[in-house]
Amino acid sequence: MSQPSKAAAYSFGKRNGRAAALDRIFTGLVWGIGALVILFICGLLFLLLKNGLPKLTWDFLYGLPSEIEEGGGIGPALFNSFYLLFISLVISIPLGMAAGIYLAEFAPDNRLIGLIRICVEGLSSVPSIIFGLFGIALFVEMFQIGLTILGGAVSLAFLNLPVLTRVTEESIRSVPVELKNASFALGSTHLQTIRRVLIPVALSGIVTGICLTAGRAFGESAVIILTAGVTTSGEMWDFNLFSPGETLAVHLWYVQSEAIVPDAQEIAQKATSVLIFVVLLINLVFRVPLWFNSRKTKG
Repeated sequence: MSQPSKAAAYSFGKRNGRAAALDRIFTGLVWGIGALVILFICGLLFLLLKNGLPKLTWDFLYGLPSEIEEGGGIGPALFNSFYLLFISLVISIPLGMAAGIYLAEFAPDNRLIGLIRICVEGLSSVPSIIFGLFGIALFVEMFQIGLTILGGAVSLAFLNLPVLTRVTEESIRSVPVELKNASFALGSTHLQTIRRVLIPVALSGIVTGICLTAGRAFGESAVIILTAGVTTSGEMWDFNLFSPGETLAVHLWYVQSEAIVPDAQEIAQKATSVLIFVVLLINLVFRVPLWFNSRKTKG
């Protein structure tokens, strides 16, 4: 068998060395861009939090908002934000997961299901104000209940449903088929396989989707303005579903655009800090149990 010539070996080594150099350049470029993005995000968070976070007080978090005088709080708006988020997730998570599991495991592969997937993907990118207009048509005009917490929560659920459906479907489809076949081989039914194998394995992706939708819902303003209004009932703990449901994001918009209180700028800075902090907290609350579960599984 003939040996490769010295020229061919040199040429191969030269090409290999050039590829290694290009690989190092590309790796350095990716690291540099990643570091710049992280620095940008950290800088943005610092600029948003530096003026509001040090000024936060319990009186501000629990106090009632003021229309004219200084020193108003965000208590009812903050409560409404959590209340609306909770109701919308209670509605959207079961429906979104059920729809995603159906599309991944039970739906036939035909043109109708393909059209449904396209529609779901399209709804995922529809501007939120469209869902607000739908909420007005449904709750304000058809059912004549006015601007309420119920209308805002259900409209937020409609906003989250397409994203949760697609995330659940893709997470279920990403589970290795060997795990599914092994479950069937052990005598499990399809429902048992979904409940004990597919959902636990896909849980990380599903929870990530829930985090994204929860953060989006908590900071949403367009849907709430159109369906729940820009006022509160004036009570701190108002669980009445038919009360007006101004949230923290809506209150922030109102203070920045229409409020006449002298300390509107300071209220906006502190409300921004609370909004960012709560969104980060929501992600931690959802992700930390998964981290512990992952470490327990690996251990």
